Amino acid sequence: MTITTIGGVSSGGIPHTGGTLSRVSLVLSFRFKSGIAGTSLHHHLLKSQSVRSSFCCSSSLSVPDMDNNGGPSLYPLHRCKTIHLVRHAQGVHNVEGDKNYKAYMSPEYFDAQLTPLGWQQVDNLRNHVRSCGLFKRIDLVITSPLLRTIQTAVGVFGGEGYTDRMDVLPLMVANAGNSDRAAISSLDCPPIVAVELCREHLGIHPCDKRRTISEYQCLFPAVDFTQIESDEDILWKANVRETKEELVARGMKFLNWLWTRKEKEIAIVTHSGFLFHTLGAFGDDCHPLVKKEICKSFANCELRSMVIVDKSMLGADCSTTNYPGKTPPGPDLPSDVVDDKNQNQATPGS
Repeated sequence: MTITTIGGVSSGGIPHTGGTLSRVSLVLSFRFKSGIAGTSLHHHLLKSQSVRSSFCCSSSLSVPDMDNNGGPSLYPLHRCKTIHLVRHAQGVHNVEGDKNYKAYMSPEYFDAQLTPLGWQQVDNLRNHVRSCGLFKRIDLVITSPLLRTIQTAVGVFGGEGYTDRMDVLPLMVANAGNSDRAAISSLDCPPIVAVELCREHLGIHPCDKRRTISEYQCLFPAVDFTQIESDEDILWKANVRETKEELVARGMKFLNWLWTRKEKEIAIVTHSGFLFHTLGAFGDDCHPLVKKEICKSFANCELRSMVIVDKSMLGADCSTTNYPGKTPPGPDLPSDVVDDKNQNQATPGS
């Protein structure tokens, strides 16, 4: 699998390093063996396997500074998916956690909800995805099944205001998670599906432990929770922290799982730790500035767009734009084949 960066909402980008700028694609590979001895967390999410993945990153780079990593990359369009990675908006745990990391250990922040500032961030991103035309292109929204990510997902990608007169379930009921927000409609928006594989770093931190799925279903009736097998949170452990290697392996499994979906353009609402460790596994073969662009930490409610490429035939989608040609059929011998034949006939002993 390959991922290509195609832009994002965050400010900044790759600085100019001098020389002539050109648009290039850099391909880098990563091989990870996920059969790691460790805690029982693996038994729920991971099987021992060897995961082959790679990143292809499109960025404006200075040609003289690129070593030997440059060059365009070409892939069939139907073996690509566009993904829009979003970190959740500010949660109540972020406020104290930014001051003192030990605050993340507090039971007070169990399954932390968004702050009022976080909801302002949601509103701003919601406006952006609509004004730039992205909202109309998204086929599916995937969210981590934690309160702050679900709130972000429905707030950014959900429908307009909901009234009881509507003959559909709301995406979010009024005041869900003490949000002091009105209910959100499920009309005229992409489906939203909760998936465990893109959860935050598992274990120890109460803010990363989820509620029961039954509770979430009451708060977010139109969100699809059918991908989650257990009502209770059996993945989070109070005294065991998921290793970074296990988190990376889970991230790889999630990226590979995306190829089981038919949708071509997918928004993914997840967490800073999940994004940082998963994306950090890539980029070692790239220019350092591209590595930095891929792996830098996400701000709250930041969105970055990338393309994943199926290089291993994981997906089974057929092209919807390719055309077979020869309709109606007729002679179509290429001219270079004729040139080769004439050259061979003119060569003695051929």
